[in-house]
Amino acid sequence: MSDYAIEVAGLRHAFKGHKALQGTSFSVAKQSIHGFVGPNGAGKTTSLKVLATLLVPDAGTVRVFGHDVVREPDRVRQRIGFMPDHLGMYRQMTVGEYLDFFAAAYGLPVRERRRVVGDVLALTDMSKRADDLIKGLSKGMLQRVSLARTLVHDPDLLLLDEPAAGLDPRARIELMEILRELCSLGKTVFISSHILAELAEVCDAVTLMDVGKTKFSGPLEDLLKHDGEDAACILRLHEAAPPLTALLTELAGVSTVAEHDDGKRLVIRYQREECSPNQILGATIEAGVQIHEFHEQRRHLNEAFMSLTTAGVRS
Repeated sequence: MSDYAIEVAGLRHAFKGHKALQGTSFSVAKQSIHGFVGPNGAGKTTSLKVLATLLVPDAGTVRVFGHDVVREPDRVRQRIGFMPDHLGMYRQMTVGEYLDFFAAAYGLPVRERRRVVGDVLALTDMSKRADDLIKGLSKGMLQRVSLARTLVHDPDLLLLDEPAAGLDPRARIELMEILRELCSLGKTVFISSHILAELAEVCDAVTLMDVGKTKFSGPLEDLLKHDGEDAACILRLHEAAPPLTALLTELAGVSTVAEHDDGKRLVIRYQREECSPNQILGATIEAGVQIHEFHEQRRHLNEAFMSLTTAGVRS
C-alpha cells in the first residue's frame, strides 16, 4: 500500500501543439491538505482534469490511491470528489433537491440519501438553506453547495480548483475551516488556488507549477525557508552581549553574525550541511544570555512564488 493519495510521474499533455504539461512529477500524502500553486497557464487545471479522469495524458503515469487513472478510471472515480472552478448548477432546484439528485446519481438508496444530504449540509453549515432555491444564493453559498456536492459519495480525495475564487474574506476563512475539518475526518484535500495567503495558513505541503513543469513539491516549511546559499536565524536578546557574537562566529558552519538594534538583534547565517538552528540556540543558552526571541528566517509564500515562476502574462 502506498503512503500517497496522488503519485504523478513524468506527466505530459499538449493541446494542438501547446505543451500544457512537460514532464510534471509530484506526490500528495494521504490525509493532508496539499496546495497546488502556479500562475495562469502553468498547467494546474490540466493536471486536475487528468487526476479527475476527464483527460487522458499523452505520457507519464498518474495514480490515485494506487489506481492508474487511465487503466482504472472507475476505481479512481469512486475515491475522488472533483470541484471545478466553474460549475453549471440547476438553479431552479432547492439546495436539498440538488444534493439529493447527485446522491441518486452515485447510486445511493433513498434512505441513505436523506442521511447523507443532511450530513453534508451540516458539515458545510447549509442546513438552514436546504429549502432555498439555488438561484437565490450568494457566491459564498454556491461554493458551499458545490463543496457539499463533492462529498455526497464520501470520497477519500477532494480535488478543488480555485474553491475560494470570488469569495469575501469571511467566506474564505470559513471555507478553509471546513477544509481543515474534512482533513481531520481522514480526507485528503488537493487545492488549486492563486490566494497564497490562505494556502500558507492551511496547507501541509505545496506543489508549485510554472509553464507545465514542477518547480517545487514538498513540505511548506521547506519552501518557506531562506532560499539563499546560507540559511539564517534571527536571535533577539534582552541586552547586547558582544562576547556572544564572537562565540557564534566561531561555531562550526556559521558564516556570519550581523548585529542590529545596538547589538540586541543578531542575524546568524549558516550552512545547513554543517550547522543547525538547534546548535545555534544551544550555544546561546550555554553562554547564559537572556533570549527574547529566536526563529529561523523564512520567506513569505509570495516571495517563493515570485522567485520560482517566470514573468509574463499567459493564457
